Amino acid sequence: MIDKLVQHHRILGVDPGTLYMGYALLDTSGRNAEIVEFGVLDVHKMEGQYPRLQKEFFFLRELIDKYKPSELAIETQFVDKNPQTMIKIVHAQGVAIAAALSRDIPINEYSPMKIKMAITGNGHSSKEQVAAMLQRYMHIPDDQMPKKLDATDALAIAYCHFLQLGLPISSDGGAKDWTTYAKRKGLTDKDLTGPNAKLMAALAGSQKKKK
Repeated sequence: MIDKLVQHHRILGVDPGTLYMGYALLDTSGRNAEIVEFGVLDVHKMEGQYPRLQKEFFFLRELIDKYKPSELAIETQFVDKNPQTMIKIVHAQGVAIAAALSRDIPINEYSPMKIKMAITGNGHSSKEQVAAMLQRYMHIPDDQMPKKLDATDALAIAYCHFLQLGLPISSDGGAKDWTTYAKRKGLTDKDLTGPNAKLMAALAGSQKKKK
């Protein structure tokens, strides 16, 4: 017998961009989250800003019609030193929001810092650290990790929304926040700050070796 109290969601996460737009679809059921699809729409070879935005709009509409997500999660409050860059990103955000609204899909906006906090426990984490953490607890094989981080950024946005829905991070132990999860997984370190400091230190060490 199916538990009627279990909440099912299909979340569309979008990392808006004017050259590359990350997208991810996440199915959630109770304590579990499963990747449906994630990737990057590449429009950097198209001439002109508006044709690119049009391509993104229709791509998202097709994605929505195909997978029928129950809600959209999108990164917002982008800050850049270049005002022109900010304006272009805001345009891309607006296109994604318009695509969702055209299909009556609820919108959920999250700042970059909040997304990073939700995934790594550190609002100043790098994109690489976010991707590594997602790969770790979503069990994504190396050969399925996308080359462009826009895709994992979109997955992070969708997963952030999953956590905000009040659903546990993992099915084992029912941890409802990152700190609890990290403690149970042994990722804390008293000599370092942050619930996932041990893992972050390891990631930082591996990055230094690559350099």
